[in-house]
Amino acid sequence: MGPAGAMYASPVPTLEHETAEVRARRLAAARRRATALLAGVTVLFVAVTVAGAHGTVLGFVQAGAEASMVGGVADWFAVTALFRHPLGVPIPHTALIAGRKDQFAATLGRFVQENFLNADVLAERIGSARLVPRLSAWLAEEANAARFAGHAADLVVTVAEALRDEDVQRVLAAELTRAAGAVDVAPLAGRALRAVIAGGHHAELSGAVLAAADRYLAGHYEEIRELFEDESPRWVPGAVYRRVFDRLYHRLRQRLAAMAADPGDPARGQFEAWIAGLPDRIETSPELRERGERLKREVLDSAGLRDWSSSLWQQAKKALRTQAARPDSGLRRQMASALVAAGERLGSDGLLADGLERMVESGARALADQFHDELAGLVTGTIERWDAAETSNQLELLLGRDLQYIRINGTVVGAGVGLALHAIVLAVA
Repeated sequence: MGPAGAMYASPVPTLEHETAEVRARRLAAARRRATALLAGVTVLFVAVTVAGAHGTVLGFVQAGAEASMVGGVADWFAVTALFRHPLGVPIPHTALIAGRKDQFAATLGRFVQENFLNADVLAERIGSARLVPRLSAWLAEEANAARFAGHAADLVVTVAEALRDEDVQRVLAAELTRAAGAVDVAPLAGRALRAVIAGGHHAELSGAVLAAADRYLAGHYEEIRELFEDESPRWVPGAVYRRVFDRLYHRLRQRLAAMAADPGDPARGQFEAWIAGLPDRIETSPELRERGERLKREVLDSAGLRDWSSSLWQQAKKALRTQAARPDSGLRRQMASALVAAGERLGSDGLLADGLERMVESGARALADQFHDELAGLVTGTIERWDAAETSNQLELLLGRDLQYIRINGTVVGAGVGLALHAIVLAVA
């Protein structure tokens, strides 16, 4: 037989923080008292019997001692028979706890199933507990909402840390691809550009395009000159070509600067008119539509999108950790405010509170109907795995001290019954 620590679960929890040694000492003391009382009445009975019961007083003493001794022995047998065989003799229907542990487990499992895991019982208990009003009052307290928001934020961080980065990145990339794939680029770009034009921002757009073109020319002088030089005829001298290119290059930059600076420039007006007609061309031109879709596919298939989704998840996790760690963070404040508002709404909106109560009740009923057999089986299986002898010893340590008072009471009550019977016999004799 293994120690109690080797069992699957302790069959009897520690009550009032008493250790097993303390309970054993208190049980031994109670057992000594009960045994001493039984021994005392036995000695008294033997002494009176040996001396001879003469007289009314000694007759009452003998009858009371005899009945007291019988009651004490009977209760000693009954109490002992719960936990072990009295005097080690395997008398039938003794050592009941050890012998009938499995039957007790099955009975307790059915009792729990019928009286605690019953859908009607759970619904009644939930209704009487007034969970929704208590929840609304609790959430309406800002301190409670802030504390709950802190726990919720920590839970979100824990869940985020538990997820594999590769899985999250794959899901993000797949969702971005799916969402972007369902969008037709050309009409969206046309509507966006039309909104810019309707807001009067096309002039700013044309100015920005002209300024960008000028900056490009300024930053790529050598590259553009070499490109044009490669395309120039062989018979043109290099010095002549460079003089012509420099003149064209500077005149082009001057023209771009003038167009960017003068909103009324005719060439700029033509450019803005071209921009104004661009939305219709984007939305109706099959060629532009196909170019937009091809560009979208290239972006979605690029490694840059995967890298961006990965960095997005890492930044989100970092932000979550930072927000959850700070009691005054925006995340926790917003969550706490939302919880307070929810509590106040529950307290003031009867229809919402009734709906939530019905939902909780329906959930409890569904759980009871779905899992009551499994939970009852858990109780039964757990008790069945306990060691029978150890279970009996643990229960005796827990209940034995009180049961010893049954022995004492039996001894005392037996004495009273004996005296009463002796008085009746004398009265009718």
